[in-house]
Amino acid sequence: MAEGDQDRLFAEAIDRFGGALARLARGYEADAELRRDLEQELQVALWQSFATFDGRCSLSTWVWRVAHNRATSHMLANKRHAQRGWSSIEDVEIADADATPFDRADSERAMALILGIIDRLDPPDRQILLLYLEGVAAAEIGVVTGVSSDAVATKIYRFKSMLTRRFAGAGDAL
Repeated sequence: MAEGDQDRLFAEAIDRFGGALARLARGYEADAELRRDLEQELQVALWQSFATFDGRCSLSTWVWRVAHNRATSHMLANKRHAQRGWSSIEDVEIADADATPFDRADSERAMALILGIIDRLDPPDRQILLLYLEGVAAAEIGVVTGVSSDAVATKIYRFKSMLTRRFAGAGDAL
């Protein structure tokens, strides 16, 4: 691919997905300084990847695949993450039976709690849920992560069920 095309695709990707990539970096890295590093790593990896982009998939799928692969590599390279005690989504339960965050705080705080839960997940489940929160369809999440769309839908359903049990009051739905 010509460098001009590579630059054009990169600019388009950053324009369309820049905010989402920043949120993705937050989902993978809680430390603000390391998160800034990861955001830069994502941008560099994305720019470099367009040298081999052949258009066989959508720009969206390409961006998410590159970003999640790079974010996962970043996360696995940092040994401190190995000590965090990741869990699969099937094993995560919120033990706190106190008043829900919706009773105590606004939706920003609830989102912080949701991201805190996602931080505890192992990388494959984390990828699926971060893409879901960005509004990516299950089929595209499957392409990006290499997981069947049925398995993606099941993980999302389990996550939503867990959140509903935690946050929903009598008759409320999340």
